[in-house]
Amino acid sequence: MNRDDIDVRPITDDELADWSRALNTGFLRSTPVSPETLEKRREENRVSRVRGAFDAGRCVATFRSFPQELTVPGGAPVPADAISNVTVSATHRRRGLLSRMMTADLAEAKARGDVVATLIAAEYPIYGRYGFGPATSLTEWAVDVPRTGLDPRRAGPDDGGRVDLVDGEDVRKTGPELHERLRATRHGVVDRDELWWRRNTGLAATPEEPWKEPFYAVYRAANGEPEGLIVYATDDAWGDSKQPRNTATVRDLIAVTPAAERALWHYVCSVDWVTTVRTGYRAPDDLLPHLLPDPRAAGVVTQADWLWVRILDVVRALEARTYAVPGSLVIEVDDAAGLSGGRYRLDAEPGGAVCAPTSEEAELTLDVSELGTLWLGDESAVRLAALGRVREEKAGAAAVADALLRTSRRPWCPDIF
Repeated sequence: MNRDDIDVRPITDDELADWSRALNTGFLRSTPVSPETLEKRREENRVSRVRGAFDAGRCVATFRSFPQELTVPGGAPVPADAISNVTVSATHRRRGLLSRMMTADLAEAKARGDVVATLIAAEYPIYGRYGFGPATSLTEWAVDVPRTGLDPRRAGPDDGGRVDLVDGEDVRKTGPELHERLRATRHGVVDRDELWWRRNTGLAATPEEPWKEPFYAVYRAANGEPEGLIVYATDDAWGDSKQPRNTATVRDLIAVTPAAERALWHYVCSVDWVTTVRTGYRAPDDLLPHLLPDPRAAGVVTQADWLWVRILDVVRALEARTYAVPGSLVIEVDDAAGLSGGRYRLDAEPGGAVCAPTSEEAELTLDVSELGTLWLGDESAVRLAALGRVREEKAGAAAVADALLRTSRRPWCPDIF
């Protein structure tokens, strides 16, 4: 079949059911879509940014984007084009459908003034060819509670603070402010709108995704101010001789102070009958293992890439973030899509940076995908040079890039989208 016979475009409202069926097909979910789910998708999605590929009137590929803010080193937010719900039905692979949808969306994002595009990659090999690079990674631990060395008789924080159980309504009041405080200080974090809080506290359940209420707890400092929130769910498992073997799985943990982080991890490790705590996806440099008397009680069970970034505006991306040391670097950015390639000079100071196109000789050459990987400070340009993924035009340029771009704490994105 000729590729031109497949219509790729934004969907109309009356095509949402067919688009949802194709989405479920791509994600290997049951394909029927309830009226309740369709109504919630109408509320949540901007139809103008929902794309589909149609073959003889049937949707065979899906794509959606939405506005997002991403925190960069130094705490500034930049506008991002967040991409999600990407599928191509198995019957229509290798026909360029994703490329057509992605090309149109990135061009619109560039024209709109978004600094970057973001996504969570289900499969690693797909998105590099569109200029995305893995910019954050994650680690998940399984904590063997009896081995932690924590005192099981301990009743709570010893710093004057307290941990209180709350419900979803309390979380909708307290959570947004805590998250705003977190994303003002931790690069890689993305914003959460009101819909996010409704969906994650049970107000957006559907027949396909029924809601089971988790447990919520808030840490309050000695002055009564909330400084942390944990959300966790438990199973019901018992071993021989009526011994508990329950696992608590952490769905979310926001902490804006080390005291809050310590108190909430110690709390969830003290819940009666819980013998294992799954931490959920955390930053690779999370404090958790060393908040335990025996850090070996926390074993790594998952370690992988997470947030991928596609730079759309090199100048604004590099000027938005801060730098620990002064320095300058001339980079040549290759971009096959023609969205952000060129040669740029970065002059950085701890108080700010200036970036501009230049005709000076390049000192470091890299693809736009590698710039996305380096931008939030997690990866090493020296390491990428050893892998052949960046090229030094001037000896020592990769080390200069590391001195400028790398950050003391690793970037972390706590959300999936």
